[in-house]
Amino acid sequence: MFETYEEAVGWIRSRSKFGMKPGLERMQWLMEKLHHPEQKIRTVHVAGTNGKGSTVTFLRNILEQAGLLVGTFTSPYIEQFNERISVNGTPVTDADLVRLTNEIRPLAEELEHTAFGAPTEFEVITAMSLLYFAGIRPVDIVIYEVGLGGRLDSTNVITPLASLITNIGHDHMNVLGHTIAEIASEKAGIIKHGVPVATTAMLPDALAVIEEKAAKEKAPLFRAGKEFSFAEIGGDLTGEQFRFASPYGAYDRLSITMMGRHQIYNAALAVMGAELLQHFHHFRIPQHALEKGLLESKWIGRFEKLLDDPLVIIDGAHNPEGIDSLIETMDTHLRGKNIHMIFSALGDKDLDHMIPKLDQKTDEIIFTTFDFPRAIPAEVLYKISRHQNKSFSKDWKETVRTKIKEMKGSEDVLVITGSLYFISKVRKYILGQSERKGQS
Repeated sequence: MFETYEEAVGWIRSRSKFGMKPGLERMQWLMEKLHHPEQKIRTVHVAGTNGKGSTVTFLRNILEQAGLLVGTFTSPYIEQFNERISVNGTPVTDADLVRLTNEIRPLAEELEHTAFGAPTEFEVITAMSLLYFAGIRPVDIVIYEVGLGGRLDSTNVITPLASLITNIGHDHMNVLGHTIAEIASEKAGIIKHGVPVATTAMLPDALAVIEEKAAKEKAPLFRAGKEFSFAEIGGDLTGEQFRFASPYGAYDRLSITMMGRHQIYNAALAVMGAELLQHFHHFRIPQHALEKGLLESKWIGRFEKLLDDPLVIIDGAHNPEGIDSLIETMDTHLRGKNIHMIFSALGDKDLDHMIPKLDQKTDEIIFTTFDFPRAIPAEVLYKISRHQNKSFSKDWKETVRTKIKEMKGSEDVLVITGSLYFISKVRKYILGQSERKGQS
């Protein structure tokens, strides 16, 4: 039996040694042993390449403003491990996490000795979340973010009220496939029989796969630009504004504080998700709840300003499509400013396409690494770059600290980007440093 939070999280993280094992057989075994908690909760399922976390946040806030108790299951975490399982934005308590771990551990050890093999870290956390929402903390609805892919992802044991698919691009190609159609096939695997699905996927190859899967499952399909539409009507350093229309209503002006045109896509998908819940499942979501929910949504680590002097922005751009969105947002909101960048990444990313794009948009780029099993050495990233003003450092903390001190008082911008795991560490470090200075 685990007595402390540290012991519980330590055991969960130790499951990472089992790596990634696409497939649902271990989750199905666990669900049977746990008396099928996945059948006792109402859910929305969110898949896609980028924007899943933002879409979850927008929809969660909309539903919360409508008076609902909303659970979320997201990954990875930015500030603390507990936030992966939350209710109305409040992470699971340390005590409940210990309780859940003690319930799952014996089953995980039993499963390890079956033909299915040991459950992974993500499978364990997914099972814990289902147990939590079905028993310990019942809620009105839970929004589940896919971990990887969709078809064989551990979250795919749920049968949701609605499925949402964000954009589809090149990510985790070593697992999901080397073409957009192959990757889309994995993402579209969350589409269930008769369950309405909305998507902001735009690439023709991806859309074709989603359309075929929805038709096969007789799932009502709502596509951006067809069954629903949206358009940007303004934006500045306070956020973005857009209009939205669907078969069920229209909004002339909706506002979000998350910056970037890509966040309009995520917000619009969340609005469509709310419309599906209203139309197909009779949820009551007043217009004021939708408007306020969007406006109050924040998603840390996504073009987030951490400091004013110098201006420091962090963004979890961890694949080619994320880099494209970051560049577009920089072009819109940082136009005319000198941009210094610190970048670190994991080894399963398309770095040969990502780094050259950053080279073209920065005045200086510093490559670094961090303590994580799949983190790429700084020298490797440096060698990919062709930037005239590039460097690398093995000590990311020293790099961040030195750069902030060097830039203080200037009009230049420091953008720190790459892996979400890296961004999590950077964010905690910079805010911690700021707090210490404020107390001294």
